[in-house]
Amino acid sequence: MPLHAQAPAPIPDKTHVIDRSGEPVFELRSVSHSYGRNKVIFDVSLAVWPGEVVGLVGDNGAGKSTLLKIFAGYQHPTSGTLRFMGKDVRFATPADARAMGIEAVYQDLAIVDQLSLWRNFFLGKEIVRTIGPLHVLERQRMRREAQQAISELGLTRVRSVEEPVWTLSGGERQSVAITRAMHFGAKLLMLDEPTAALSVRETRNVLASIGRARDHGLGVLYIDHNMNHVLPVADRIVLLELGRVVRVMDRGEVSLEELQDLIARRP
Repeated sequence: MPLHAQAPAPIPDKTHVIDRSGEPVFELRSVSHSYGRNKVIFDVSLAVWPGEVVGLVGDNGAGKSTLLKIFAGYQHPTSGTLRFMGKDVRFATPADARAMGIEAVYQDLAIVDQLSLWRNFFLGKEIVRTIGPLHVLERQRMRREAQQAISELGLTRVRSVEEPVWTLSGGERQSVAITRAMHFGAKLLMLDEPTAALSVRETRNVLASIGRARDHGLGVLYIDHNMNHVLPVADRIVLLELGRVVRVMDRGEVSLEELQDLIARRP
């Protein structure tokens, strides 16, 4: 078994309570999706609440990636309704989703290895000061804000935000991406296998970052094949099978072995 598959996850906070008195951060209502004549998502309803980690699990071909693309604005549902913060929405582009506060973190992070950490932290969100006809980067301010955010994250190995990103480990990059989303006011954070191929220590750090995002009130949609990582941090687990939600389980309702058996079964 790969080393990362054995990584122990942080023990979840048993006192954490999800406030469902208001509106979900994001909600799918009876959403279906087809690629031409091939229907891949069937009447899916799914909600993520503020301060909640929802684990979306299922075998290959279950439809997880398609749902993630719908959440992120890369795909438009064939039918059904998307709701963000209590209002119906339709994203023309992924940029529309990001502008509303929906951030996706993928395995192949959209970062530039040769740029410094602070430049990557503010990539696409640079702070600019206008002086007459000129637009000047607020470099010192961005350095300070990036350094503060990274310090709060606890990445003690990072000596300076001037370091190029290629010097960071995979786990550190994932943690920085999660912290970046929190810093810029994301409401919903979507994670696509963030612990893939990471060491035990790096996995624990990434899972701790997910916990911090939840504690800051973000809704988190967490997709992963490794149930050793999903189960301890998820408040709810949604099992997807051939494009359909077949079961929704609260924390503590299912064991690791039971969940693995559910995913491995064939219709």
